[in-house]
Amino acid sequence: MDFLSRNNVSVTGLAHGPVVVLAHGFGCDQNMWRLAVPALAKRYRVVAFDYVGSGGSDLSAWSHERYSSLQGYAQDVVEVCEALDLEGAVFVGHSVSAMVGVLATRMAPERIGALVMVAPSPRYIDDDGYRGGFTSDDIDELLASLESNYLGWSSAMAPVIMGNPERPELGQELTNSFCATAPDIARVFARTTFLSDTREDLKSVEIPTLVLECAQDVIAPREVGAYVHAAIPSSRLVTLDATGHCPQLSAPEATNEAILDFLAAQR
Repeated sequence: MDFLSRNNVSVTGLAHGPVVVLAHGFGCDQNMWRLAVPALAKRYRVVAFDYVGSGGSDLSAWSHERYSSLQGYAQDVVEVCEALDLEGAVFVGHSVSAMVGVLATRMAPERIGALVMVAPSPRYIDDDGYRGGFTSDDIDELLASLESNYLGWSSAMAPVIMGNPERPELGQELTNSFCATAPDIARVFARTTFLSDTREDLKSVEIPTLVLECAQDVIAPREVGAYVHAAIPSSRLVTLDATGHCPQLSAPEATNEAILDFLAAQR
């Protein structure tokens, strides 16, 4: 299979040198990184892609069995890295993709040399001694609403997830992104995302890691960032002066600066 075509891979920036791989979260595609790519491409080779089922990917390659687990998305990452023959790349994952990056690192440790986790969450549901931000009932209600009326759910939830109500164009962009995803595929990705628990996998991370959190985020509250940072000894935690779950759009300058500072330290 042509994995580069399957995942709608784009490569920009330097022809040679360090590689940065950008991975989007639920309901999105690589366009979510458009404000980061120009800044990164000045110094690095930048790889962006769409998970199968998202954006411009080959929808015929999607299967319920594979993508009902985060391992399926991690396999996409590994196959793209192998197709490009990447070694020691820096994987930048937003939201659930932060944890996909952790899993991909375990699958192919030679392919990924560092992680940038943007608004990560290893578990969205509260547990004993752990605050994920949602109760089980919250998630059950969220998934039931999404499954019964995905477009309506997208219109209601995207602005909440994005935050920044004074900038409604941001919420509208996320709404449009959600609505562009096929509802049947989105339902599976949502369940895979919001019911995941990858806390134990954090213990396996031994490579340099940047944890980027927002000062206010309804999806990944500050307690989650602190948990991820504490679980990865090799990590650095940076709190952005930003609101919402998508700082690469709402606070691109601060997000880019934090990522570039981390990348510079790896060279």
